[in-house]
Amino acid sequence: MKPLILLAPALLLAMGKVEAMSQTSAGGHVFPEMTVMAKGTGSTTEAGIGALIPWAEKLWLVGYVAHIKGEGLGLYEIDSKMNFRRRPESVTGTFANRMVHWPSKQVFIGPHAIDEQGRVRTIPSLTGHRLTATAPHLTDPDNKVYFLTMEGLLFECDVKTLETAQLADLNKELNLPGGAQPHYKGAWSGGGRLVIANNTYDDREYRGERRAGRLAEWDGKAWKTLEENPFIEVSGKGNTLYAVGWDSSSVILRVFHGGKWSRYRLPQGSHEWEHTWFTEWMRIRQVQTERFLMDAFGIFYILPEPVYAGRVWGIKPICSHLRICPDMVCYRGMLVLAGDQTDSAVGQPQSGLWFGSMDDLWKWGKPTGWGGVWRKTGVAAGETSDPFLMTGFDKKTLHLANDSGADTAFTVEVDFVGDGDWKAYRTISVAANGYEFHVFPDGFSAHWVRIRASGACRATAWFVYN
Repeated sequence: MKPLILLAPALLLAMGKVEAMSQTSAGGHVFPEMTVMAKGTGSTTEAGIGALIPWAEKLWLVGYVAHIKGEGLGLYEIDSKMNFRRRPESVTGTFANRMVHWPSKQVFIGPHAIDEQGRVRTIPSLTGHRLTATAPHLTDPDNKVYFLTMEGLLFECDVKTLETAQLADLNKELNLPGGAQPHYKGAWSGGGRLVIANNTYDDREYRGERRAGRLAEWDGKAWKTLEENPFIEVSGKGNTLYAVGWDSSSVILRVFHGGKWSRYRLPQGSHEWEHTWFTEWMRIRQVQTERFLMDAFGIFYILPEPVYAGRVWGIKPICSHLRICPDMVCYRGMLVLAGDQTDSAVGQPQSGLWFGSMDDLWKWGKPTGWGGVWRKTGVAAGETSDPFLMTGFDKKTLHLANDSGADTAFTVEVDFVGDGDWKAYRTISVAANGYEFHVFPDGFSAHWVRIRASGACRATAWFVYN
């Protein structure tokens, strides 16, 4: 047996697995035997890990293949000795949903319900659907839950009988354009509403020829579209909700609190996720007590749970990365990250787990990114942009373009605390059809920054953070 000198303390519980363990260069460990893969050449697409959840003294995970093509994946469990096995109840499918239903003391993951003793039941009517989210019920939360499919079907399920009923086809309810491929990714409920995300986006959205993405809410009676931009995740706790999406300018963070929605913008850490198919599966999860971890476009963030007076305080970037991370949890003192790591383009599709600690994420690479509040956008005189995150990045540059026939002054305002108290930082004049840039001093930071235009124009305001 190899010596233990490289082992993190949290991993000493896995002494029986030391021979098969490898340490990554950025902290954390992987166990090659804890890999999900389609049997033989049973999948010509993907083999990923869609969801994780600690429950009944074990860590449960569900694998997925794209388009329900493949065999040999399903429901898995990991016990306290780090023994890994595929459950006999397994169903191969496309699943990335999970939820703890405390009234019935069950976990729902994929098409399965697991009780507090670890007994598994399967919901037959849902095994053939690509399940992307499970959410609390609006009117009968003790006895029912919602299931959302990637195709936009919304079901409710009785937690005792496991009988299901289809409630809606969201493509019709939300008027998706003809020919658009639906790709519903996230859903959660709180504050008397169920909120869903659809991330349809390709070159047609980029060119502005179509708007098929959706962020929408339902009060149990009527559907309301909040944005026609692609959104990928909805999460929250109590009556506070978070939703993450994007447009051609930057990442969009929507926050619901106190009965109202607010809107913020964040930089992109990479363009690798900027397509319907490639955004699998950015998440917002409470990985530790009262501590949310958000993964958005190649940047991990600490996202504070409290929202005061409708303002988000304390959001902070941790690192930049290129890992596709469909889920993240803490299990027996370890941070565990799911993966979607190799598809058929590089051989047999397969994915594994990463075990480490929250502190390891700071070793992954300093936060860098870019994005704008406007990108060749028509702006009215006196219009103020959405707030754009500024804190947590070392060097910052602002690029301004004025694609109009008149000179325009752009006032840069900062909210250095995060409480909505904006102060003027500098006014930058840009000539008609002109361009200017500003390099912020090293070490300068505020929590949020925004831009205000003096006159009507077609403007680009773009930040680059290094």
